[in-house]
Amino acid sequence: FSRKRGIPLPGSTVEELLEHVSYKTPLTLTKFLEKFNIYMPVIAGDREAVRRIAYELVETKAKEGMAYMEVRYSPHLLANCKVEPIPWGQEEGDLTPDEVVSLVNQGLQDGERDFHIKARSILCCMRHMPSWSPEVVELCKKYRNNSVVAIDLAGDECVKVDSSEHRKAYEEAERCGIHRTVHAGEAGPPAMIKEAVYLLKAERIGHGYHVLEDPELYKELLKRKMHFEVCPWSSYLTGACLPDFRKHPLTQFKKDQANYSINTDDPLIFNSTIDKDYGILKEYMGFTEEEFRRVNINAARSSFLPEQEKQELLNTLYEAYGMVPSAS
Repeated sequence: FSRKRGIPLPGSTVEELLEHVSYKTPLTLTKFLEKFNIYMPVIAGDREAVRRIAYELVETKAKEGMAYMEVRYSPHLLANCKVEPIPWGQEEGDLTPDEVVSLVNQGLQDGERDFHIKARSILCCMRHMPSWSPEVVELCKKYRNNSVVAIDLAGDECVKVDSSEHRKAYEEAERCGIHRTVHAGEAGPPAMIKEAVYLLKAERIGHGYHVLEDPELYKELLKRKMHFEVCPWSSYLTGACLPDFRKHPLTQFKKDQANYSINTDDPLIFNSTIDKDYGILKEYMGFTEEEFRRVNINAARSSFLPEQEKQELLNTLYEAYGMVPSAS
């Protein structure tokens, strides 16, 4: 795509590009976000690139042994038309955020057909661009029966903007029965998690590690069985958590039998697979097969699938694990 569009990339092979894009030692979250500037100009605005990446992601995750995935992205960051400002320094083109969602859905559905796993998507509002949020929730409504299952709020938690448009988008999502998750407490303080839960009515929290700094909030969320989307390798590389995995907040989540799942985050930049994250848990946190099973059952229960499909997914897991379903 780089050659086709005449947009230069560092390196002439995949391996050379990865040396510039991926990394293995901690950076700040802000530095990590800068990595997108290297390759996104090649992808954004290109219909075939958008569809193909969605398709190949399903292929990759099927090879990793997944039964179900929820992938998240910002439609606006892949568009070059009807988006203000046009991202990544692109010239104006003819790919709108709406068509981006349609292309991703097509790629995911083709991947489902060919690789026999279930794939759904979550559309992201971006913290630094509240003006995009009204359209994000409208796209969630439009495509809710066509691969899209939820809305998310992602990006730098430290950015100072008027967040009223984010709030309105989440109010509309709740009104329409659209599922809601929010990146909160990754690099930001517990106050961001409070905002996500009580103001934005999030059903799940992306990361949420800093919840432990507010014991009362943590206790309340444990009681509510709030689901935390945990990404161990990512939290190490972004500096969101201490570099010693034995002191990772996940060790406390595990001890308290919290409701959480294990996820990969930005597999290109972090050069990560679910096996890498599982390996960290096994080596540094003493996770057993039983614990992994519990985590995956929690993930399925907290998924944003419709109830019948969720039950089918749970039954698939119970059968694979040789488990008798529990009522809890």
